Amino acid sequence: MSPLAAPLLEAARGMSAARLSVGTAGNVSVRDGSGFLVTPSGMAPARCEAADMTHVAADGSARGRRAPSSEWRLHHDIYAARPEVGAILHAHAPFATALACQRMDVPAFHYMVARFGGDSVRCGAYATFGTQALSDATVAALADRSAALMANHGMIVLAPDLASVLDRAIELEALCEHYWRARSLGEPPLLDAAQMADALDQFRWYGRPRPLDSDTPT
Repeated sequence: MSPLAAPLLEAARGMSAARLSVGTAGNVSVRDGSGFLVTPSGMAPARCEAADMTHVAADGSARGRRAPSSEWRLHHDIYAARPEVGAILHAHAPFATALACQRMDVPAFHYMVARFGGDSVRCGAYATFGTQALSDATVAALADRSAALMANHGMIVLAPDLASVLDRAIELEALCEHYWRARSLGEPPLLDAAQMADALDQFRWYGRPRPLDSDTPT
């Protein structure tokens, strides 16, 4: 069994505890050698053991005692397209999914949008779950980004490692909630290109521990 199996299960249970997904919805994976380890199909994290995590090779073949998540192809294609990505979380989080069901991007209403790599969080085109069409649409929506919404479906978040992917997913759901609430008061004003460029520059250091004598702003 891979040493990453237990941390992967912990991340999946954390996703459920944070109410990003309920029941068997959602999935998490971590890059493992030339392939990846992913949560199994049809099993809620609370019912899983570490040994239920499934390895999917670069050629798409699976190894383990459980079938991989129905969205394994999505994870496979993202890892192939984005060598810097070490972990992926897909969830049906309430506010992210509400926006996705309206097929809405999250625009530059708040500087935290820059956390995910650009001046918006895009919503990818709709396709049936588990299909190559969904994978293609999501990979396109993620271009130059570390998160996207998936039309009439949910959210997806990329991270360099398993330790940070759940935190980033929680941040995205909070951002979606803020946008949903702001829109309840009317269309929020958006940051302009220069303001977002400044925010993106600041995010070069955001979220990274620094020594007390660092000259980087807090």
